[in-house]
Amino acid sequence: MSYVLFAIIAYIVGSIPSGLIVGKLGYNIDIREHGSGNLGGTNTFRVLGKKAGLIVTISDILKGTIAARIPWMFDADVNILIIGIFAVIGHMYPIFAKFKGGKAVATSGGVILAVEPLLFGVMLLTFFIMLKISKYVSLSSIVTGIVTVIMSIILGHIGLIIVTSILTAFVIYRHRSNIKRIMDKTEPKIKWM
Repeated sequence: MSYVLFAIIAYIVGSIPSGLIVGKLGYNIDIREHGSGNLGGTNTFRVLGKKAGLIVTISDILKGTIAARIPWMFDADVNILIIGIFAVIGHMYPIFAKFKGGKAVATSGGVILAVEPLLFGVMLLTFFIMLKISKYVSLSSIVTGIVTVIMSIILGHIGLIIVTSILTAFVIYRHRSNIKRIMDKTEPKIKWM
């Protein structure tokens, strides 16, 4: 019963559409009608600028961290990594935004932050190194996910290996159109790094 309850709570937390809220309240813009139409941080950066993009990205990270840590507040005997997966599903398919959400990157990172802060640091480092090299947010996200799985294997944490593999699969699946655009050389590159 605990797993079901906390999974529902995590899904609801993950469903909070940060990009939509920031766009509507701060700029009177529905970012789903601009750029890629995505609710995540990357599209927010493109449509609304650095400040809004940073707010949305941090909010999306915190959704994963908070959702995963809620069971700790109640001293519940559940695996918080599993609960975190439901926050990521909520972010991708939010009940509050017609089930059209982000691409799982920031919220997945937030789940890892809740469990292994050092690994989250490695993720950030990997992401920005790849971003500096490639200028592709999508490719940097995918490579970061793969490196996270490899690091989980090195750490020898079975639960972490399974969950990071699932989260990386989400990230790759959600970026399938980006992968095609990279191959076609039509994927937009960032200009600020």
